[in-house]
Parts: sequence; C-alpha cells; structure tokens
Amino acid sequence: MAGDSRVLMDHNMEIGVTPAQVKKLPKHLREAQISTERTHLISDPAKKPRQRYVQKDGKCNVHHGNVQETYRYLSDLFTTLVDLRWRLSLFIFTLVYVVNWLFFGFLWWLIALIRGDLVHADEEGWTPCVENLNSFVSAFLFSIETETTIGYGYRVITEKCPEGIILLLVQAILGSIVNAMMVGCMFVKISQPKNRAETLMFSHNAVISVRDNKMCLMFRVGDLRNSHIVEASIRAKLIRSQQTKEGEFIPLNQTDINIGFDTGDDRLFLVSPLIISHEINEKSPFWEMTLAQMEKEEFEIVVILEGMVEATGMTCQARSSYLDTEVLWGYRFTPVLSLEKGFYEVDYNNFHDVYETNTPTCSAKELAAKLREGPLLPQLSLLSPEPKMHTFDTLNRLSKPDPLGQDEDREEGDSGGDRGETNGSAAALEEPHLADGLPG
Repeated sequence: MAGDSRVLMDHNMEIGVTPAQVKKLPKHLREAQISTERTHLISDPAKKPRQRYVQKDGKCNVHHGNVQETYRYLSDLFTTLVDLRWRLSLFIFTLVYVVNWLFFGFLWWLIALIRGDLVHADEEGWTPCVENLNSFVSAFLFSIETETTIGYGYRVITEKCPEGIILLLVQAILGSIVNAMMVGCMFVKISQPKNRAETLMFSHNAVISVRDNKMCLMFRVGDLRNSHIVEASIRAKLIRSQQTKEGEFIPLNQTDINIGFDTGDDRLFLVSPLIISHEINEKSPFWEMTLAQMEKEEFEIVVILEGMVEATGMTCQARSSYLDTEVLWGYRFTPVLSLEKGFYEVDYNNFHDVYETNTPTCSAKELAAKLREGPLLPQLSLLSPEPKMHTFDTLNRLSKPDPLGQDEDREEGDSGGDRGETNGSAAALEEPHLADGLPG
C-alpha cells in the first residue's frame, strides 16, 4: 500500500498536479499557506503592473488625440451634448437660454428704437409696438415672458406693429425648438442606463480550475436590484499584443472567448449571481497555456454584460476586466446562495471570495491527452466523485471553504489530530485504505 501511494505521488508530479501538503506540519501552519483572500495573485509580486485597457468600473482607458476633423462632432450635435460632463451640460443649458433671451430682447429693443417708442413712449396718442417697453432691460424681460409664456400682462404687443407680430412668431417657433432640444438632452442624460450598470457586479478575480474533467476559466456576475435585466447576454474578449508570421506587430489584439455562444449559455437569467464558465478547449486561446506560462504572459480579459432595463426598456451595458495577475489558477468561487424559510438568500459578503482546490498545473491540452490515455487523475477523481444532485437544503454546507473539509476533520480525529486541513486528494494519498482502491 505504501508503494502504491509512492507511485501515485510520482504520477502526480509528472503531470503537474499541485503536490499534497507535508504531513508533519502543524495544522495552523498549513492553514496559513492556503489563502482565500480576493487579492491573492498567482504571479510574482515583483511583476510590473500592466496598463489596463478597460478599468474595473467599465471605463475604457483610451484617449483620442490629434483629431483633425472635429466638425464630425457637430454633425451629431445631440449626441455630443449628451456625452458632455454634467458641469458642461448645465453650463451650456443655461448659456443657450440666456443667449436666446438676450438675442430676442435686443431685437425687441431695436424695433422700439427704430419706431421711436423709446423717445415718444410718454406722449399721449402714441401707440408703441410694445406697451411699457422703454429700455433694454424691459425688452429683455419681455423676451423672457414671451418665450416662457409667463404673460404677466404689463407688457403686451399692439396690433399696429406688424414687424413685432412677425418677431413674436419667430421667437415662439425658435423657442419651442430650443426647449425641445435642451430639455430632451437633459432628460436623456438623466435617464441614461449607465447608472443602472452601477448595480451590476463582477467578481474581483477570475479563476481557473477543473469542472467535469475539463479546465475552465470562470468569473462571477450578479445584479443587486430586484428589477431584472431583460434579455441579458454576456461576452468576453482577450486583449493581448500579437505578432503575425509576417512580422507585423498588432498591439491590443482582440480575440473572442467563447462563454456559451454556440450552446446559448451566454443568455442569462440574472436573478441570482451566476458563475460564467469558459471551457478551455482546442478553440480557446488558453489551450496550450500552463500555470508557469500564464505567470509570464501579459493579457487582459474584458467581459461585457448587456441587456434591457426592465423599468425603462433602454439597453444597458456593464463592463469589467481581469488582468493576468487577477486570474487565479487552482481556485473556485465560494457559494453565495442558501435556502431560507420561503425564499432563497444571496450572501454578497462572499461574492468575491474564492477557495483553493487541487488543479493540474499543466495546460488543458496536456490534460486532455492524459484523459485520452486513461482515466483522469486518481487524485482529481476523489475531488470530483460521481455527480450528485444537491438540493438547496445542502447549500449551507457547500458554502464552506472546502466541501471535503468535514471528512478530513473526521480523519484528523482518528489519527490523533496531528494532521492539518488539506484538500481531498492529499487526504486520500495519506490513507492507505483509500490508496489501495486507486489504479496504479
């Protein structure tokens, strides 16, 4: 039996599975080596941080410079006004109205000046164009009253002023156009679905581990609101510089990452947090990438969640990204869903939490080759026994850092408590009666 365990350990080192912890280490020391912090990095801390293409909050870190044809922004003036910052939008909103009132106030004052109303306004029998208009200030006030349809009744236009009637029609029409454009811009800016994206969450890290005997890249998404995103869909892009066979260098080349487009898994029913999985197969850009290679690679994974806001019907898009240092190899996400009395509860305190699990350090290609040669690693088969259906009654037990920790604690009690908490495969290798049942 001891010989069988030694053979399995050699096989373990051959294909690159993380070796078991040393048996004689105290429990508290071995627990300290397994970090479940969301900031845990797989690479050397000395590695230089990479410049992000998309920020964590979804903002694209790209600035457009040396744009010569700036007139193109004026060809779509409405979108240009909507895209402005709030302080500029409010400034332009106020400026447009003030300039419009001043312009028409000047025209009313000019008509009064040409007709002589400013000079003969106090004479009896004189009919001015606008009654009680005797200065530029009064003309400006009349312009505001006309365009905003306040109508105080003190200043009124008379019927013996055709030029004033024409100006009144022009100001009413142009004022309606200005109102429609400026109020429309403010309404669209206020109701923009960008604010809805603030309540869509992405996990701080992505993880790589084995699922159903296949290497998978996973991250978690969630929605904090009770009003749901309708027709939600998700996609992912790999951003990495590339050099072609002809020697052409392509900076920030974008490659699609399949997260269920061909099977429909990219269509989400986002009522509770979901773990999005990308199967690393022959078409995946991570197919030949090992743990050692990933530590040296520089890339960024951009994830995009889209859907319609249920309350307004407007399309919403939320974005986030994961640098190569934010992809954790050999981890899984901690479950967050539990069954309470009459409802399901989501614990967002554990939304970003991960726990360590046994995962081969070899590439997915090498793992698939081992699968074709024979059964999957005996060590991993103990981690993933025959698939069992779990009801929501067991979710509380599954939400612990390692679901196999309970069996391990029992084994610690039998052995006098000298073994610390390890993963399932390490515990199996230490137990002779379990190792006997494994293929040599």
